[in-house]
Formats: sequence, structure tokens, C-alpha cells
Amino acid sequence: MAQEPDVWTEVIKPQTNWFNFHLKEVWRYRDLLMLFVRRDFVSVYKQTILGPLWYLVQALLTTITYTIIFGRVAKLPTDGIPQSLFYMAGIVCWGYFSTCLTKTSNTFVNNAGIFGKVYFPRLTVPVSIVISNLVSFGIQLLMFFGFMVYFYFQGMPVRLNTTLFLFPLLILLMAGMGLGLGIIISSLTTKYRDLQYLVTFAVQLLMYATPVIFPLSFFGGTLRTLVLLNPMTSIVESFKYAFLGSGTFSWLYLGYSAAFTLVVLLAGIVLFNRIERNFMDTV
Repeated sequence: MAQEPDVWTEVIKPQTNWFNFHLKEVWRYRDLLMLFVRRDFVSVYKQTILGPLWYLVQALLTTITYTIIFGRVAKLPTDGIPQSLFYMAGIVCWGYFSTCLTKTSNTFVNNAGIFGKVYFPRLTVPVSIVISNLVSFGIQLLMFFGFMVYFYFQGMPVRLNTTLFLFPLLILLMAGMGLGLGIIISSLTTKYRDLQYLVTFAVQLLMYATPVIFPLSFFGGTLRTLVLLNPMTSIVESFKYAFLGSGTFSWLYLGYSAAFTLVVLLAGIVLFNRIERNFMDTV
């Protein structure tokens, strides 16, 4: 009796092309992706009293701290916008990007155990982090909208405009830039663990080179140009311009941020795919 040929449900092949991103494979494992999203969201505040409310508490306490230190003590200008509303806009926007970057930067190190036991598209892990952080971003955004409504009825200048239609694009740019930079760092930390300790400090330092605690109009000349070269500057400024009517909106610099995001994201995925082949030998 002839033996029936084996029928395989999964064929794992070595990487042969630098630009083989396996995006179709990530989509095919979308159920696993959503499980990772749920894990990332639930595990953060599991067994805490306030749970997801910590997302609000963190943003609120940071806003109060910035208002006291930079608004009342340092007396930095806010372009006529109420101080707490100005700082909250920057904190909500910057918080999503920085969290995506710092959490994805530990992808290989934190998931070495599961990566070494079972096969699935490794890219699903950092992508799940970016998606799960959208939940916290959404929660903080609702609080920001609440502050906007309050100050609007207090007669404060809150001027919405048509740039609001670019808001989905701003989210994509923050997510893409955080993901791209994060997986580049994650790929490098498999050999250079020092980067793990530098990431948090570098992100904090980068925040002070972004108009989160000061308006772009605070600077002039060469210093203003240097701040604009930070790709997050135009994103934060566009966010403030869309919702508050303050800040500086420029298609040129927003296009620069989009190009930077695309290059970083493509470079990150290429490097990530190359490193995943043998990272277990070095982690």
C-alpha cells in the first residue's frame, strides 16, 4: 500500500531577501497579534487598585508638575494658551511616541524565552506594543478633550481648525517612528546591552529638544532650526495647532517627519528581520 505524502501546514524557510518583510505572515497571525495586544494592556496594571485609571493619573500629575515648575516658577510662555492645557497637549502626544519607543526597544531581550520555543512572526510583538499603547493614548486624549471643553466654557482661547483632519496621520507618524526606532535599538541590544540603559535617558533628553514644555516661538535663529530638525517637533506642533490653534504648522516640516518615519521604519524592519535569525546565540 502506497504511503500518502505528508501535508505540511507551515513551511519555515531561511531569509533570502533583505526586503522580505513578511507582512502577509503578520496579517495571517492577526489573532495572535490581538492576544499580545491584550497581554500588553492587561499586564501593565494587573493587580492594581486603579487599573487603567493610572493612565489618567500619570498624565494629570505630570501636567500639574510641569505647570508648577515650568509655568509658575520658570514662567515659560505658552502662546496665550492656558498652561495646564498647553502642557497636557505635549504630554499626551509625546507620551505615546516615547512609550512605543522604550517598550519596543526591549523586544528581543524581554521575549527571548518565547522566541526560543515556538515559531511565529517576531514582528507581531513590537507591533502589538504599538497597538496596545493606542488604548492608553485614547484614554489620555479623552481627558485632554475634557480639559479643552472646560477651558472653552471658561472663555479661554481654544481654536479648532481643519488641520484636525490630519490627526490620523499624526498618530501613524508617532506610531511608525516609535516602532522604527524601537526595533532598531532592540536589534542592537542583542549585542550591545549598554543601549538598554541609555534609551530612557536619551528619550528624556529628546523631550527637551521637542516643544513639549515650551512653544516653538520661544526660539529663534539657528536654535529654532535645530529644534525643527527634530522629526517629532512638527508632529507635536501640528497636534497643538489642530486642537488649540497655537503652534506652528508647516507642510514642509511635516513632510520631513513623514519621510524620516518611513526611512526609519523600513530600516528598522530590515535590521529586525536580519537579527532575528541568530539573536538567540547572543541574547
